[in-house]
Amino acid sequence: MDLTARQKRMLEYIREHLQETGYPPTIREIGREVGISSTSVVNYNLNVLQQKGYIQRSRETSRGLRLVGGEGAPAVCAEYAVPVMGTIAAGEPLRLPETDFSITDYESITLTQDILPPAPDLFALRVKGNSMIDALVNDGDIVVLRLQSQAENGDMVAAWLIDEGETTLKRFYWEKDGNRVRLQPANPQMRPIYVHPANLEIKGKVVAVIRQLQ
Repeated sequence: MDLTARQKRMLEYIREHLQETGYPPTIREIGREVGISSTSVVNYNLNVLQQKGYIQRSRETSRGLRLVGGEGAPAVCAEYAVPVMGTIAAGEPLRLPETDFSITDYESITLTQDILPPAPDLFALRVKGNSMIDALVNDGDIVVLRLQSQAENGDMVAAWLIDEGETTLKRFYWEKDGNRVRLQPANPQMRPIYVHPANLEIKGKVVAVIRQLQ
């Protein structure tokens, strides 16, 4: 790899940021990471990485970086779209399809295969509220779920309370007597919800969280 130590660290940071967030860092974020205050110097080094075939750049967007293949470079991360089907919050019904859906019907987010393998039964919801903050799911985050109607103890699920017409994001637990389910928040200031299985539908299991960083 014919790169300087600083350029290698830039490449590593771009890869790490993609793996953690699903999108590339900005020029200023890269500069802070490698200790460069001048955006022109960051640009120069990114141009070198582009010329050597390690990245592709789109100057029309602030996060217009893509990793590409090449000797010593990380493998390219294929992208795919996941539909964002609304907000999960108490009191709002959760609209989900009975079968596969078309992403053209919804807003979508872009994920990469190294973050989560693509599947036809994935969908995403925006989180409203702080019931799962100790599970590192904050207000404004996006959760990616797999469409399924069953859950195991400890799974984080989108649960629909049928009689109440409400959805909630909680961890699923069967109570020992087997006659009710506990929907457990990850916030010590909130109490669990106990519900009869007949009044509960599982809409999906959380498989990834996209953080909202501000």
